[in-house]
Amino acid sequence: MKKRILLLAGGQSGEHEVSLSSARSVLKALPQDVFEVTPLVISKEGRWLESGASRLALEAGHAETGGDLVLSGAQRANDFDVVFPLLHGPMGEDGTVQGLLTLAGLPFVGSGVLGSAVSMDKVMAKSVLAAHGVPQVAYRLVLRGEWRQTPEAVVAQARELGFPLFVKPANLGSSVGISKARSEEELTPALDLAFSLDRRVILEAMTSGKPRELEVGVLGNDAPTASVVGELRFGADFYDYHTKYTEGEATMHIPAPVPRAVSERIRELALTAFKALDCAGLARVDFFYVEATGELYLNEVNTMPGFTTTSMYPKLWEASGLGYAELVTRLVELALEAR
Repeated sequence: MKKRILLLAGGQSGEHEVSLSSARSVLKALPQDVFEVTPLVISKEGRWLESGASRLALEAGHAETGGDLVLSGAQRANDFDVVFPLLHGPMGEDGTVQGLLTLAGLPFVGSGVLGSAVSMDKVMAKSVLAAHGVPQVAYRLVLRGEWRQTPEAVVAQARELGFPLFVKPANLGSSVGISKARSEEELTPALDLAFSLDRRVILEAMTSGKPRELEVGVLGNDAPTASVVGELRFGADFYDYHTKYTEGEATMHIPAPVPRAVSERIRELALTAFKALDCAGLARVDFFYVEATGELYLNEVNTMPGFTTTSMYPKLWEASGLGYAELVTRLVELALEAR
């Protein structure tokens, strides 16, 4: 008997369209003789669309308004064997949907509530990883209330880190709301932007010189494995939203042309981070590599990375000997195994 898969896509984050693109690729890849796949698109307003409207949304690349409330949509999910929550960012990758599916008693692809929530929250992730000895750049946490009430204290923290530095909302993905502040004059608008999106913001020091950006895929549950290491190259100041999602702005190099010892260390650190954060199923772990000094810093862990056929995560596993269709099938198997 075929396994019935509910493919959740869309969602309320700024990565709504990216999620739909990922879902189209997965829908084509899952073997039809093994799986019966039903897409269900969540609109930007958080409504769960009916089957017909969901398929139209996938084809169009965006969802119209309307549809059921979350709890009504969750009731429909009970008709399936496995849920694939292919949602990126807040209200999808942050433990919210995972908690709903857990309450419903449904197996699902990817990390559970804890792994999803902690990995999504940059502050909590950094705290956990620091406790496990994973190298990271220096940072400071700033709250919106602190910025409003004692801005001079926030500026003092920025001076301690040194300029230029990055200003990041703690709980957003896809480089949304991230700015590079080169001076105190640029710090104010950067903080205003970040705080318009989140009440908690990270000030993050830069590495010496422009680091290389290396990424590795992790696959598995309690005994995860790491893919080959890939590298992203781009001409922009940093890997912002425009660079990330504009064709031709960035190129992938898989495997990354780095010394074997560096590659092995990255894979080792990625597995340490995956286990420390209680991830499951899949994750893409991103690193900064300062070639001149050999230093490595973990940048972030994505528990539901982009999943089109041209996205970095599937490409890393393709280079490691696991094709796209086999990768998607393996993720479904891991969801059932975790159950």
